[in-house]
Amino acid sequence: MKNPIIPGFHPDPSICRAGGDYFLVTSSFEYFPGVPIHHSRDLVNWRQIGHCLTRKSQLFLEGAPSSGGVYAPTIRHHDGRFYMVTTNVARQVDGRVEEGGNFYVSTDDPAGEWSEPIWVKQRGIDPSLYFEGEKTYFTSNGTAWAASRGLYQCEIDIRTGEQLNDTVFLWPGTGGAYVEAPHLFKRGNYYYLMAAEGGTERCHMETVARSSTPYGPFEPCPHNPILTHRSLPTLIQSTGHADFVEDLDGNWWAVFLGVRFPGGLWSNLGRETFLAPVTWTADGWPIVNGGQRIMPDMESEHLPPSYPWPALPIRDDFDSPKLGFQWVFLRNPLSENWSLTERPGSLKLRCARATLNDLESPAFLARRQEHFDAQASTAIDFSPRTEHDEAGISVYQNDSHHSEAAITLRGGRRVAIVRRRIGTAFTETISEPIGDGLITLFIQIDKDWYTFALTTAAGQRVELARHETRYLSTEVAGGFVGVMLGMYATARGTISKSGAYFEWFEYQPKQTVFGALR
Repeated sequence: MKNPIIPGFHPDPSICRAGGDYFLVTSSFEYFPGVPIHHSRDLVNWRQIGHCLTRKSQLFLEGAPSSGGVYAPTIRHHDGRFYMVTTNVARQVDGRVEEGGNFYVSTDDPAGEWSEPIWVKQRGIDPSLYFEGEKTYFTSNGTAWAASRGLYQCEIDIRTGEQLNDTVFLWPGTGGAYVEAPHLFKRGNYYYLMAAEGGTERCHMETVARSSTPYGPFEPCPHNPILTHRSLPTLIQSTGHADFVEDLDGNWWAVFLGVRFPGGLWSNLGRETFLAPVTWTADGWPIVNGGQRIMPDMESEHLPPSYPWPALPIRDDFDSPKLGFQWVFLRNPLSENWSLTERPGSLKLRCARATLNDLESPAFLARRQEHFDAQASTAIDFSPRTEHDEAGISVYQNDSHHSEAAITLRGGRRVAIVRRRIGTAFTETISEPIGDGLITLFIQIDKDWYTFALTTAAGQRVELARHETRYLSTEVAGGFVGVMLGMYATARGTISKSGAYFEWFEYQPKQTVFGALR
């Protein structure tokens, strides 16, 4: 099997099984729709089947700061129904940041619509559910609100979210920072409590404890941490935040996040989803991948029979009345900012007032960068009316770290610009006039550079600029997200009637463009 099993910005994975089908969710932070859900029949090949949070009534993100919004979901299947529980950590309302809270949604069909949120009183983040008989245990971590850092639990009425008993402190972890991401489950006579520790960086790790009751006392595993790559010189770092699942044959597996560092010091793809086998010692403790490090290529004789899905097309022609599941907006989108029907076969983005620098809802549609070597391109039909109007393609990390190539006016002539923002530093390069007609914008991607280029309507190719990938890495930009690639339009703080039509968007990994992927 190859790791990661879900590449690109897909952090904090949680998994459940329903018969021979597996379902996996990951964090989505300030992006909408929220909480992508994937389906597999063999634990290795996954396809996205939708999102759990597709309506503003489920996910309010207006003013959400970068790396705000939805954290660390957990998915569970119980009595024929699926439950996804998560946290909307913070949002901005009237210029102030307000705490969100924990809630869950449910459905009979994970590829369909999910219910309206049911909110839970217990605080903390990274909530999880465990069902046993008629009882539902709700577990979360303790942050600034708690008397002690660690993991906490109560019981809830799953029909209403009502808390049925006082919140109980369970376990402080093993001493690592930021004890979080609890998952409670039972195997044999023991209840196991998993936790992520060390922060979701290079000291990240997964630990576990067990007890004969759901409320402890919990005994830590003698070989904790059960998963970590701290202090190891390896491509894959920051492993942790794990969830376990048992397959139909009684084999156990762990899904968890990790980060690939191709140059050793930074990564711009974000935290990705990985898989490893889990075995159990004679005295009942889990061993992840035989205690060995996680590798890009690993063997396991216990994997279910392979079930690959058809390959997704590299080009989206926007000829469907609905967007593909790969596409997301920044925060809750404004319906007037985009359309698939105004010109069938094209995506229209209006030159909205908001820019990519603002904590608002820009006219911006993006997908995840999933490979270190790839090419993103789009064909744009756009006639700007003023020098404020611009539309193009962006490499976006957060509101203060992004690069874009765009069409605009300078001195009354249509030109291409390439702009880069790194914190408070801005640069801009301007091309020669590019004439009228359809323009194709390109971003050539490798592990070190984003290279911007265009092809004019007359077929002339113009190289525009190169920007270093490291300035869009988490290590520079901070936060918890990965790089997104997408299309945008803006009037840069003004009111405009202009709009851009994007005829198609392509994302090609290197193996389909240049041969074998390194």
